[in-house]
Amino acid sequence: MSVVLDTAAVPTADRAAYWHEAVTRTFVPLDMRLREEKPAPAAIVTHRLGALRVSLVQAGPQRAVRSAGLIARGGAERLTVALQHRGTARLDQDGRQVLLRPGAFALSDAGRPFVKDFDGPFAFTAFHWPRAAGGLAEDDLRVLTATAFDPGAGTARLVAGHLERLARAAGTLEPAVAARLAATTLDLLAALGQERRGQRGPDATGTALATLARVKDHILRHLGDPDLTPERIAAAHHISVRHLHKLFHSEGETVTRWIQRRRLEVCRRALAGPAAARTTVAAVAGRWGFVSASHFSRSFRAAYGVSPREWQQAGMR
Repeated sequence: MSVVLDTAAVPTADRAAYWHEAVTRTFVPLDMRLREEKPAPAAIVTHRLGALRVSLVQAGPQRAVRSAGLIARGGAERLTVALQHRGTARLDQDGRQVLLRPGAFALSDAGRPFVKDFDGPFAFTAFHWPRAAGGLAEDDLRVLTATAFDPGAGTARLVAGHLERLARAAGTLEPAVAARLAATTLDLLAALGQERRGQRGPDATGTALATLARVKDHILRHLGDPDLTPERIAAAHHISVRHLHKLFHSEGETVTRWIQRRRLEVCRRALAGPAAARTTVAAVAGRWGFVSASHFSRSFRAAYGVSPREWQQAGMR
């Protein structure tokens, strides 16, 4: 479900106060200083995707200040990656200042003071989450805050493309898929942080993490394809099947098992959802890539201790 906060219907004289409350409610306590005598309409549309909140923000020129006093009021655990769509933004944190143009993105840490300036009308999508959800280590944060990532090449290009797709699809994703894409997003950001810090290792290089995150994103977007095999996945990413298996082995997992668990999660939610009474177990299984109804039933019972039909009936009571 989306949350929409819009000042269009608010009297002009009251828009500044309403906007301040809307921004604070969506993100963290901030001092909002609008630069228009008569503020133009502004809006925030937010979707929850697992651990992530994805918020499209559109407004006029303003300044957002996160001071030590506001940090003490709450929200210090929040992290935000902002992907600029329209206009420019200047972010100042940790002694660095960066200019964000459309297509670029940057990280801000609500646990330390920052200032963000918008000289004109703008639009950006913010991906924000509690640091306890993972993604970035403390060492990553110190090198990533107030750093512009231009989607020109390398891991930054991969992350920017993923964020763009996620921003467009945020309001259409089923909860199980949304949660997995949120996890993939945090994996990608972790890879970006490790790459920026120059970490290398036999099983956890930034390149390997980025490839694994890209593969997971691909799998989730093709989860309903019954022909989603390791061979086809590897070919789609121009890597060997052996290398694909090695990427998942680093997480103590197999490709096939990871796909099956994601499919079962999606099916379980579908069978307990509001439309469950209007569909059959076989239809749900087929929609998410299971070619055999009996295999689906056995796998579902092994994972959750009940049959798909029993789960569906329990959800309809």
